[in-house]
Amino acid sequence: MNVLVINCGSSSLKFQVINAVTEEMSAKGLCERIGIDGSRLVYQKTGGEKEITQAPMPDHKVAIKMVIDALMNPKTGVVKSLDEIGAVGHRIVHGGEKFASSTVINDEVIKAIEECSDLAPLHNPANLIGIRACSELMPGTPMVAVFDTAFHQTMPEEAFLYGIPYKYYQQDKIRRYGFHGTSHAYVSGRAAALMGEDISKLKLIVCHLGNGASVSAVKFGKSIDTSMGLTPLEGLIMGTRSGDLDPAILQFIANKYNKSIDEVMNILNKESGVFGLSEGLSSDFRDLEDSKNRGEDKGRRAMEAFAYRVAKYVGAYIAAMNGVDGICFTAGVGENSPIVRNLVCEHLGFMGVSIDQDANNQRGKEIVISEKSSRVKVMVIPTNEELAIARETYALVK
Repeated sequence: MNVLVINCGSSSLKFQVINAVTEEMSAKGLCERIGIDGSRLVYQKTGGEKEITQAPMPDHKVAIKMVIDALMNPKTGVVKSLDEIGAVGHRIVHGGEKFASSTVINDEVIKAIEECSDLAPLHNPANLIGIRACSELMPGTPMVAVFDTAFHQTMPEEAFLYGIPYKYYQQDKIRRYGFHGTSHAYVSGRAAALMGEDISKLKLIVCHLGNGASVSAVKFGKSIDTSMGLTPLEGLIMGTRSGDLDPAILQFIANKYNKSIDEVMNILNKESGVFGLSEGLSSDFRDLEDSKNRGEDKGRRAMEAFAYRVAKYVGAYIAAMNGVDGICFTAGVGENSPIVRNLVCEHLGFMGVSIDQDANNQRGKEIVISEKSSRVKVMVIPTNEELAIARETYALVK
């Protein structure tokens, strides 16, 4: 069965076609600048050349129609008709407490996703647009919602509650939810396989380090804590997001610089993180690494602060699980930055962590980077959220 995986943003749409039985990808692509001038479709058949089509995409329905046309193109397509797509798997950012697992989409599910939109106003509405567009263009094709937050629904109460009046949890469901759940689930599963152990016997820490970044504690196959919170703003210093800070900072900036709460939140989401710490140099860690290598404080400061926060979360989760068997690095930075991995692991010598530098210098490969003598196994595991979504979709509709 071919599964079309859709990851719909407010002005973008990523997609892949994956054979759910062989788990091989046959095509992938990206629709950019939907509803904006200069929109384009980037499409690539596996083993083929990248194709770029510049065309107006006033809305997501038009974008998905272009995707379908590309997939059915007689020369470079991968299916002859829509009948060859057995299901569509949609990445949904926020499922609140309503969804602890993936689910087949129906009217009730759509309504529940809508009700979670106030928890993810930038993401859930866009995800719903993708669902509705696919429903209209592919009527009768089963669709599945795979939630970023679902994997973390196993967190215990002491981990997800905030120290605010309990009524705000009871009435408004303000609590820690966590994100990147599909990635954390996939990587922890791969880690167990790489270690040759049953995941139900392992204590693992997954460091999903990209422009958005989060750390999770996975104890015996279940998430018991994670760094992102009610929204993806909490936790680590990220590309442009501040991560953890004293809440009084919001009031201080708002009062001193005469800014609204929305303006302050914009600063924390889009002008902070390593971008802010590097004085606006970049949110791209490759640029920061180049700056650090040139001996500049901008890149050094940002990278060291980022790695320090990662190490603090790793240490906290070792305490939360009363030990750790394996630490995993994944996502763009985690998979491709030996410097960041070294900076993090320098703080873990007390755990008997020692890194094989030759192995650590590899980029983007699934590999154990700790020395054989290391008491904790440290791994780099490329994430594959699309494959994880395809697996969940297939399991529900097959």
